[in-house]
Amino acid sequence: MNNLQIETTWTDKDWNKFTDWLKGMLHVGPVTVTFTKKDGSERVMKCTLDPKELPEQVITENKKERKQSENSIAVYDLEAKGWRSFVIRSIKRVNITIP
Repeated sequence: MNNLQIETTWTDKDWNKFTDWLKGMLHVGPVTVTFTKKDGSERVMKCTLDPKELPEQVITENKKERKQSENSIAVYDLEAKGWRSFVIRSIKRVNITIP
């Protein structure tokens, strides 16, 4: 397991690199993300964007496309079995299990 501790001294460039890296890791397999929720409590979530792990999408006509946030990432929570999101800069730790 690889554990990445987030640094509070990161620049905007560091955060952008981290965001790109994290999105890539989420597409490969499960990632455990520890972050601070808006209410101040800590949350640990096992999540993914791996297409093999996502539920089947029902396509409906005339459905508006959701605007992508630059500040948060929408992920599939593997334990809650639903879509969740978190603010990127609220992340404290990332754990990745490499098979």
